[in-house]
Amino acid sequence: MSEIIGLFPTPLMRVEKLLDAALIDALVAEFSCGAGSTNPKSDLLAHTGMLAPGSSAALRMVAALIAPGLAEFGEHLFGERLSWSIKEMWVNVLETGGHQAMHNHANSFVSGVLYLTASHPSAATVFVKSPAGSDFIFNNNHPGAAASPFNAGKYTTPAAAAGDLVLFPSYLLHEVPANRGEQRVTLAFNAIPDRLDSWGYTVRFTN
Repeated sequence: MSEIIGLFPTPLMRVEKLLDAALIDALVAEFSCGAGSTNPKSDLLAHTGMLAPGSSAALRMVAALIAPGLAEFGEHLFGERLSWSIKEMWVNVLETGGHQAMHNHANSFVSGVLYLTASHPSAATVFVKSPAGSDFIFNNNHPGAAASPFNAGKYTTPAAAAGDLVLFPSYLLHEVPANRGEQRVTLAFNAIPDRLDSWGYTVRFTN
């Protein structure tokens, strides 16, 4: 009997319909018009400045709803249920034809995307395997080769509805291809645990 074991997999969490329609409408009304910073890689993508989670009633509600998922996801990353804080949030407004270049997030451990509008399938968030890994130099990519978690270089998230949440390790590269649908609005954020303990050597983080 043979068995395939997934060694050192990368976790990603999806939570459907975390936000209700009233909270989504409040967030879009409060922040989408404030996205005044144009992305340097796409003039059809704009961002707000960094938002503190406690700076508005709507953001406080969002942070409270995210908290249980953060604790659960963090337990998969670090093997312990830690206390997590959201460092910063920001709203992204992606117009038709715009895209988000491949990037990751520094100075955090968990990042997330909350969809405030439905995302057209063309503009699904795509996660990319790091090109600096220890894989084979040669690959086997052609129409007859089946992609799996063990050989794929990219993972495209399923269609996202307004209110859906995705959590992922902050180091994970991700991008958004050209948006062929209507305006796409998301709320992104970074989070840190209160501390990490490596055999008695404890590093504490403050927010």
